[in-house]
Amino acid sequence: MKHLSLIVIACCMALSAAAQKRLSKEEFREKQKAYFVEVMKLTPAEAEKFFPLYFELQDLKKSVNDEAWKAARGKKGQTLSEKEYKRILEGIYEARMTTDRLEKTYFEKYAKFLSYEKLFLLQRAEMGFHRELLKGMHRGGGGAPHREKKK
Repeated sequence: MKHLSLIVIACCMALSAAAQKRLSKEEFREKQKAYFVEVMKLTPAEAEKFFPLYFELQDLKKSVNDEAWKAARGKKGQTLSEKEYKRILEGIYEARMTTDRLEKTYFEKYAKFLSYEKLFLLQRAEMGFHRELLKGMHRGGGGAPHREKKK
């Protein structure tokens, strides 16, 4: 489960960055909201509580990851010692653990007003949104996910 979380986080960060090249942050988040509301079957009251927390978490995770990767980007093109590689990698792994702890903290916040079924659907929504985002990028649709209605 922890490995799945790491994969999802990495995909989210990579896809968020890629999507934001074509979509503004606000457009990206509006598409994400619409997708999540549909997949998670959120009521307007739940959505009103959920999305401020969700986007707060996303901003925190981005900040943590940006800081960890700044050290790696700052050394680009340089020959590094094993000690320097170790320090950079330890920072990256620490960032992953920090984002996992943040995920757990926010899971507990969400559980105060969302059912566990909806929290499970959140996991599916995150994976599905990014999968659709990738498909949209390959279709030349600017990475905008769209869900085809089931008949």
